Amino acid sequence: MPLKNYGVLRGTAVDRRLASGGNAHYQVKIVDEEYQWRIAINVQSGDGSEVEYAVVSDFKHPITARLEGLKSGFTPLPATDRSGLDLIRGNLVDPRIFIALPMNLPGPDNDLNEKLDHYIQRAMADEESFVYAFGETWGPENKRDKIFGFSPGRGIHDIHMNQGNSGNWKKDNGVWQDGGLIFHFPTTTKQWIAIFLKFQTQPWHTDEITGDPLEIPTSGPPSNERPLDRLDRESLPTMDRPDGLVRIVAALVNDIHDPEAETVTLLNTSSSDIDLSGWQLLDTQENKMNLSGVLQGGGTTQFAVRPHLQLSNQGGVITLLNDGGIKVHGVSYTREQARHPGWSIVF
Repeated sequence: MPLKNYGVLRGTAVDRRLASGGNAHYQVKIVDEEYQWRIAINVQSGDGSEVEYAVVSDFKHPITARLEGLKSGFTPLPATDRSGLDLIRGNLVDPRIFIALPMNLPGPDNDLNEKLDHYIQRAMADEESFVYAFGETWGPENKRDKIFGFSPGRGIHDIHMNQGNSGNWKKDNGVWQDGGLIFHFPTTTKQWIAIFLKFQTQPWHTDEITGDPLEIPTSGPPSNERPLDRLDRESLPTMDRPDGLVRIVAALVNDIHDPEAETVTLLNTSSSDIDLSGWQLLDTQENKMNLSGVLQGGGTTQFAVRPHLQLSNQGGVITLLNDGGIKVHGVSYTREQARHPGWSIVF
């Protein structure tokens, strides 16, 4: 069953507490125009394993335009309208940049506590900044908050990927309900920064309806070196682990002709030819366009956009699926990136 009270909190960071052995959550006090909140961020798994994190320091995604228009406080985000976060389907972050870190380690800037603290401290020092915390809300409670002491207690948790779980946490699986932190510094650096978290046990491919782990068919015996769906920076993509095997490297979404002749350019990163029969491109609304032909090893091919694929000039996402329906690559672009007619966006 998906999360019941999923949404996003927009507010200002005013205090924080580092995670410790007794509580594996980094805690932040957030205030909006009416209430006080606590956001609890997992920095260690319940089974003691490390949490993986990714920081996008120059975050460009169409969701930022929607966030700017939100009112202060908590906004519910039903999964049915696809307005929340989905680390897989929303093309928010390259899965290969995630790094597993322990909660605490001796020395500076080498554990997850310190990585989070760097950005929270920066947000606390900038009175004009905003924090957007995606997750599930709790409260209001009939008691004071146990960390910061304000009353009534209320807050946001599950600020991490909320799909791909097995065992006791499978009940939380769902699509378009992932957690995350997005920071906006509108007056100082005019910058958006995103932090995404996931547990090491969560795979990168999940069912489109339930968010449960998806089993990827293999072309050979299973490897004992690492789980099938674990990704890392050093590993090369394969047909069994297809993430990044073929990449979307450019798109013309704002053509100068009438009717527009939009295009998407694909790059085969491997040394082998790849038959694209059965492969598909998806747009923001998951409209699909079938592909065909052979993409030569190391080569690129430009595909003309055909109905029903729609690449909006207002920003959107483009996703590539292989012939098994498995996501191979995905990109996003903003309205600002699409504002130059006739120019291709390079990813």
